[in-house]
Amino acid sequence: MRIGFVGLGNMGSGMAANLLASGHQVVAYNRSPGKAAALAERGATAAATAAEVCDSEVVVSMLADDAAVEAVTFGGPDQAGILASLPEGCLHISASTISVALAERLHDAHADAGQAFVSAPVFGRPEAAAAAKLFVVAAGAPDAVAAAQPVFDAIGQRTFVLSEQPAVANLVKLSGNFLIVSVIESLGEAMALIAKAGVDKQHYLELLTSTLFTAPVYQTYGGLMAREEFEPAGFAAHLGLKDVRLVLAAAEQLQVPLPVASLVRDRFLALLAGGGRDLDWAALGGVAAWEAGGPRPGS
Repeated sequence: MRIGFVGLGNMGSGMAANLLASGHQVVAYNRSPGKAAALAERGATAAATAAEVCDSEVVVSMLADDAAVEAVTFGGPDQAGILASLPEGCLHISASTISVALAERLHDAHADAGQAFVSAPVFGRPEAAAAAKLFVVAAGAPDAVAAAQPVFDAIGQRTFVLSEQPAVANLVKLSGNFLIVSVIESLGEAMALIAKAGVDKQHYLELLTSTLFTAPVYQTYGGLMAREEFEPAGFAAHLGLKDVRLVLAAAEQLQVPLPVASLVRDRFLALLAGGGRDLDWAALGGVAAWEAGGPRPGS
């Protein structure tokens, strides 16, 4: 399959490489051209614009936020986007973590243009992307999801198809990220408590993850927090704040109170105000220790 790929950041670079490794032809575009050149050394074709990747059966976008997805999809006065360049009947897969509102807008715009659209955000950190071990959360028309399945098989270990409405996948992804940051915050508070009493955080984490809390989220983020390993960021704190804001916006639209999400938003603001914008979002768990008299996360 000939696949266009837009966005070669921490996640997209591994995903695109695995598409190549699975035998697909990949045409890649990144706003910082050096990353596309690196992928070209592995057999991809580097594109100079997003429009150039659209001479493909499928285009995958993996970008940081709504603004980046809007710019690449809808284009501007100086550069055509995916919507204007993708042939009728072809498919855009958005793997980005974006707002429910934008996912709905993308679905409608592609339908009006005679194109297919699938939302397929993923769960997993960059190391999972590099190892093709992502969990894909997909939603869209059944024929479009079926057309996207070879992409999902190349990048992930399992695909969950949720709905014929693409925005449902984005809502579920945001809810999952909300749960992750809730764990980071609560585990950070617990670690601040026991560490101030002299208990070793690594031994404490081993106890937790060997007994009541064996889930990967506790193992992965607990390990980062116990080691205070927040750089380089697998997922930056400012993007975590973005996702909490998006889940709160979705909750407001559905009239669902999320009091913990509101608290976590404020905790992210404290982290960013203290200079933690580009730390891994696991640094959120260090805010409680900082407030209890410990060092600022990342210092």
